[in-house]
Amino acid sequence: MATTADFKNGLCIEMDGSVWSVVEFLHVKPGKGAAFVRSKLKNLKTGRTLEHTFPAGVKIDLARVERRPYQFVYKEDENTYYFMHTETFEQIPIQKEMISNPGLLKEGQEVEIMYHVDTDSPLTCELPPFVDMEVTYTEPGVKGDTATNTLKRATVETGAEVMVPLFIETGEKIKVDTRTNRYSERVK
Repeated sequence: MATTADFKNGLCIEMDGSVWSVVEFLHVKPGKGAAFVRSKLKNLKTGRTLEHTFPAGVKIDLARVERRPYQFVYKEDENTYYFMHTETFEQIPIQKEMISNPGLLKEGQEVEIMYHVDTDSPLTCELPPFVDMEVTYTEPGVKGDTATNTLKRATVETGAEVMVPLFIETGEKIKVDTRTNRYSERVK
């Protein structure tokens, strides 16, 4: 058991028979009335987000979750991805909806799969915050177009599209933020 004072981003709680992750929270103490905690929660099974207000100090049930290291092996069809545990070499199928950004997933990619300990079932699959990708196609930049902070579309090796600055060319390696699907920097 915990209280709302223990809230932090990424905390997993059980509520209404589901496992939820705290995305954002804010402790509010109005001038009149009791304090409360305004929070944004994400359902780890469905991916649905919900805004919920808790009275300050109310008891909440913590979900027992465990992060396990896996490696992406292959994609069977549009919705089924297979991952191998890096220590036991056991392979498991994961549905596309459970993966944080499937467009940036390439063979051999290391990921973390979050498991609900009580049921031993996978909840989500998270990519590392940044991945290195090779640009397979982008329109050539025109010399002199660098005065503004303009972006253009680029296709990376997995087929995903990322907006990149005009100076990025086909064949270059870039670092992509998997949480926002945005260009971060060039890889040397």
